[in-house]
Amino acid sequence: MKQFEYARATSSSEAAAIASSAATKFIAGGTNLLDLMKLQIETPTKLVDITRLPLKTIDTEGEGLRIGALVTNSDLAADERIRRDYAVLSRALLAGASGQLRNKATTGGNLLQRTRCGYFYETNARCNKREPGTGCDAMDGFNRILAILGTSDQCIATHPSDMAVAMRLLNAVVETVKADGSTRRIPIHELHRMPGTTPERETNLEAGELITAIVLPKPLGGTHLYRKVRDRASYAFALISIAAVVRMEDGVIADVRLGFGGIGTVPWRDAAVEAALKGQAPGEAVFAKATDILLAEAKGHGDNDFKIDLMRRVLPAVLDEATQGAA
Repeated sequence: MKQFEYARATSSSEAAAIASSAATKFIAGGTNLLDLMKLQIETPTKLVDITRLPLKTIDTEGEGLRIGALVTNSDLAADERIRRDYAVLSRALLAGASGQLRNKATTGGNLLQRTRCGYFYETNARCNKREPGTGCDAMDGFNRILAILGTSDQCIATHPSDMAVAMRLLNAVVETVKADGSTRRIPIHELHRMPGTTPERETNLEAGELITAIVLPKPLGGTHLYRKVRDRASYAFALISIAAVVRMEDGVIADVRLGFGGIGTVPWRDAAVEAALKGQAPGEAVFAKATDILLAEAKGHGDNDFKIDLMRRVLPAVLDEATQGAA
């Protein structure tokens, strides 16, 4: 175990100021960070404890909700307003991890959890995300759970969060405080970065920038679904997952939002897929066309090739269920 300093912050701005060094990490639930520290993949020189900050409430903001970054996954999934108005989010949360982990994991931490690529965790393997410039053993290795969209020749690691997929669909906005005390609001689609040539950079947060809240816009009407396909019934990361909100009017799809997990290097959403469905009467041909658009640039790397065929079966099934439920 490598030694590190420990500090307990009394305010969000103080926490961000203390963490202005890239070698400093925030700790709240610690459900991912502690594992990475034990393996010496993460080796912070200082931990900033934010667990006592007043970021544990879910409050009304305009027509939506403002979720404190320290609200646990369990409390968020169980909140009456989330279950009623943002059911896709509640369902995504309940599909993730285990009850024990959801009791500890926080909303902010969930967004920032790191990939579960086996080569990232295997310190004897080459991993550009862990050690930039060393290569990627996952490309020609056992890559069953890894990404088919948003990849590069540097990295094919999948973003692991279920919650983030639903947040992406809902157009959530992330509120932060920087090391200099200033604040900003980041649309969820601008938070995570695809690997490109810098897979070690997973978000657009600056050093010391602390997530303080996630803001949800007004609720979406329609049928809310979250379908997760995995190797076992619980405590497994998605092979593929689909978050869907569909609203029908007069027999056609009036509005549709889709988010995808397990296939992308970031929580995935494709506006062209949604555009192809809007205004259409539901049916096999329409669903197949939307799936073709989604997978147009998909690329398997051997063991994960099956995800392309799997999505061709699961997305139409989810759309059929959602349009029938919204009819």
